[in-house]
Amino acid sequence: MKFVAEREALIDAVNWVARSLSTRPISTSLLGIMIEVTDVITLTGSDLETSTKAILHAEIAAPGKVLVPGRLLAEIARSLPQKPISFTLDGTRVLVTAGSAKFTLPTLSVNEYPTLPALPEAAGKIATDVFATAVNQVAIAAGRDDSLPTLTGVHIDINKTHITLAATDRYRLAVKEIEWNPTNSNIETSTLLRARTLADAAKSLVGSPEVIFALSQDTSTEKLVGFVSQEKTMTSRTLDGTFPPFRHLLPQESSSQATIEVSTLLDSVRRVALVTDKTVPLRLVFGNGVLQLEAGAGEEAQATEELEIEYFGEPINIAFNPTFLTDGLQAINNPFVHIAFTGSSKPAVLSGKSSAEGEPDSSYKYLLMPMRYTS
Repeated sequence: MKFVAEREALIDAVNWVARSLSTRPISTSLLGIMIEVTDVITLTGSDLETSTKAILHAEIAAPGKVLVPGRLLAEIARSLPQKPISFTLDGTRVLVTAGSAKFTLPTLSVNEYPTLPALPEAAGKIATDVFATAVNQVAIAAGRDDSLPTLTGVHIDINKTHITLAATDRYRLAVKEIEWNPTNSNIETSTLLRARTLADAAKSLVGSPEVIFALSQDTSTEKLVGFVSQEKTMTSRTLDGTFPPFRHLLPQESSSQATIEVSTLLDSVRRVALVTDKTVPLRLVFGNGVLQLEAGAGEEAQATEELEIEYFGEPINIAFNPTFLTDGLQAINNPFVHIAFTGSSKPAVLSGKSSAEGEPDSSYKYLLMPMRYTS
């Protein structure tokens, strides 16, 4: 095996494949990146749950197949000078050279490397920027507790030409609806995928105009979701379990509504929250065109700030986790936020507005549970 590749193309391919490598694999072979050289170079990595693949075009002198330590290869590739990188298999070692820099890599057993699942059938296409934005808006609300695996996922509900993404950690709920171009315009199905896997795919596939979304057939014994963008693919097993019903949690009516400039509110929340931590509630008092933010009590550090806002309805005295509130405001992707209330002890719903006088963007909703606090 021998080839010469351009540095930036190699780094991009290796970084993509290395994303799926486990830090604690059940087999030493899963520490490796498989490099298979035919008329093109195929790099593959897997942790048995998620598999990634990249196609690399290079000057090929001899075909072959080798398995090398993946994370070490990624670090070496990033450290090499801005010169073409040469790979040569010499017995059980791989020689990596760029200019005067030379490395020798050990190889792992190719025979012990597992057979990875094939990419499922393409179900449709979606614009990459639309996909990435939707995933980022929703994945922030997914749980981090692996003892509750269902809540660490993003629920993907496909209804013909629309996809609804939803995630919750029980304290907040993010829901985003987007349009896509399905292969079958009558498709109706749903799946549950790890939020971190989905976020990785969205972040790394940016740069190409569209993403192909692939799904296993309902009759398949192995439930897989795949993403394809240009010469990169990711395949992941879905999560077992049923995502909790969520649509009924989003109220259809409200008793009070506020419209606030996002940047102004974010700055105030961050300042006032300096005297708290993520477990201490940030109090917000809405009424008469004014929002008062308060944090701290008793002998502790305290902070207050007032903002002039657009407000309609009965006064509301409510408290939120400041980190969760900040996450929601950052996810809005609009200059103004619309906050709808149904009571001081009930969840509030955040959505974006392109202008203070405009209508709320109903395609994205961020529901936030209030916290209890002692006056």
